[in-house]
Amino acid sequence: MPTTITVTVNGVSRTDTVDERLLLVQYLREVQNLTGTHVGCDTSSCGACTVHLNGKAVKSCTVFAVQADGGEVTTVEGLANNGEMHPVQAAFKEKHGLQCGFCTPGMIMTSVELLDRNPNPSEAEIRRGIRGNLCRCTGYHNIVEAVKFAAAEAKS
Repeated sequence: MPTTITVTVNGVSRTDTVDERLLLVQYLREVQNLTGTHVGCDTSSCGACTVHLNGKAVKSCTVFAVQADGGEVTTVEGLANNGEMHPVQAAFKEKHGLQCGFCTPGMIMTSVELLDRNPNPSEAEIRRGIRGNLCRCTGYHNIVEAVKFAAAEAKS
């Protein structure tokens, strides 16, 4: 059944009529054309679809778009400010925290929330914090280094 929702996406209020079964990841990719949010597994296992909903990292393949009605969604595209990468995005670039890049948007969104909650995490805390996101390429070393780098840069 079609339902009208209003969602603030990356700081812009958007009103759309959507099917009540439409997933948030599909809404972002297919209705809003924000393709930085990736569809990886459709089972909430990989984390490639992670976005922030009302300031909390969520796997957007597990949330219906109607559940975001009245809320605020930030995607990886919404992290940049005036053309400048978010510090976590810059850290992933600096520390080569990606290879194929498929998991990167979800890893970045999860890492941003992690650093918001804990600005000075230990390596173990970083590894625990990103454990809901899978990477098939890197072995996680450079991803962890990127998060550590972002935390250190924020302190300076």
